Amino acid sequence: MLKAGIFLDIENLVRCGGWGIRYRVVRELVEAQGATVLRANAYMAVDLERESRDLEYRIKKKEYREAVRREGFHLILKKVKRYQNAEGDIVTKANADLDLALDAVLQSENLDYVLLGSGDGDFFRLVRVLQNKGKRVDLLSFSNTSSELRHEADNYFSGYLVPGILSSKNNSSRVRGIMNIFNEEKGFAFLAVRTGLGVLDVRDDVFCHISDFRHRDGRPVTDQSFAQLKTSGQILEFELIERSDGKAKAVNVTEFEPEMR
Repeated sequence: MLKAGIFLDIENLVRCGGWGIRYRVVRELVEAQGATVLRANAYMAVDLERESRDLEYRIKKKEYREAVRREGFHLILKKVKRYQNAEGDIVTKANADLDLALDAVLQSENLDYVLLGSGDGDFFRLVRVLQNKGKRVDLLSFSNTSSELRHEADNYFSGYLVPGILSSKNNSSRVRGIMNIFNEEKGFAFLAVRTGLGVLDVRDDVFCHISDFRHRDGRPVTDQSFAQLKTSGQILEFELIERSDGKAKAVNVTEFEPEMR
């Protein structure tokens, strides 16, 4: 059994599409890799100045922190600081990158596996350092993920594709996936869908015909724009129909638009 640590850059995750992330599922994701979670750290900004003058904001933030804590995460809070730049504007800053990196290196001495939650390319060197220490390092992120960081990690989990990791307001039955194979001559593709939390829990045989796809912005669908969905790695959202012959088909397909905060 692997000994695991989780290190989440909460501000990056939430700002880049991870609003509503279910922290219990994050732990389950690690456990699905055959690991026992020994360390689970969540690095968060705390605006003490605003909390001191805005009761509603303070209650909301406190409740959120308590909810994360109940899921077994140790909170590392970074105080928001305000500066005046050269133009006279007030700039806020609360960067916990260094804290996360130092903790990950030090605490990894007794770990085999690390899940890093962030899309920030500044963590590229951290991933390599941990790997050079013999650790497996997987990455979890949402939008705006550094391609360099993604490729350096041993395995990459897109939070949009991990089942159950984001809360759903309307309990939608629509699923998400990415285009895996595209046949330009016949105008169809096969989509890949994550079926579980394991690295190999993916099915890549979901049939999608160009006639079942619509651009969210209403522009006409062409062979070129359909093919671009694969080259861009665009996440798609659709209804999944399981056929009697065991095959699956995607209908009412469109681009997925994450909720950004």
